Amino acid sequence: MSAPSVAVIVFPGSNCDRDIAVTLEAALGHAPQMVWHGDSSLPKVDLIAVPGGFSYGDYLRSGAMAANSPIMREVVAQAGRGVPVLGICNGFQVLTECGLLPGVLMRNASLKFICRDVDLRVERSDTVFTSGYGAGDVIRVPVAHHDGNYFTDPDTLKSLEDNGRVAFRYCAPDGAITDAANPNGSLANIAGILNETGNVLGMMPHPERLADPLLGGTDGAPMFTALAEAIAA
Repeated sequence: MSAPSVAVIVFPGSNCDRDIAVTLEAALGHAPQMVWHGDSSLPKVDLIAVPGGFSYGDYLRSGAMAANSPIMREVVAQAGRGVPVLGICNGFQVLTECGLLPGVLMRNASLKFICRDVDLRVERSDTVFTSGYGAGDVIRVPVAHHDGNYFTDPDTLKSLEDNGRVAFRYCAPDGAITDAANPNGSLANIAGILNETGNVLGMMPHPERLADPLLGGTDGAPMFTALAEAIAA
């Protein structure tokens, strides 16, 4: 059996592509492929990561220009075939802009850039992304964004809630969902959501930044370990 193949998409202005590449390499045992935004095709892959950063300098809207890069047409096609796609921070914004996930990431309610650790409650443990956790687990993960305020219309929010498509919520250390624990004003404290088929996850926090003891914590590591095991199976 061949080793699983992973692609990390790189845009002008990406600054977390190396972070996630290093984390994926630690989980997989080999380096992922770095794919330039201007490419129009992907190699055969088992997982696609759309990293954080400030693609195209966040001009127009965060993720809007990156969503129209040639490579994103192939990412959308691969997602439609069931390939897991993980979008983190700016990657989440790109996934909403290209239509793989519903809603929008607006300016933080404070109108300030936020860079600190937050607590997240794992809402589901039965997905390819979250099977390394238990439902209800509270994990500590960093955020670093100016436009992380998730919003959608009432019908879409109801659909997300009714169909278990909220993967993570901002919470207090004891797991309580409170306004005080919401760093950016996101609707229903949403920190990460899934698509209808569960193979696309977008989240604003950065699990790759707390996935090694040298980084000060390992709460993010189970996501990548579980992903590596799932795509190797």
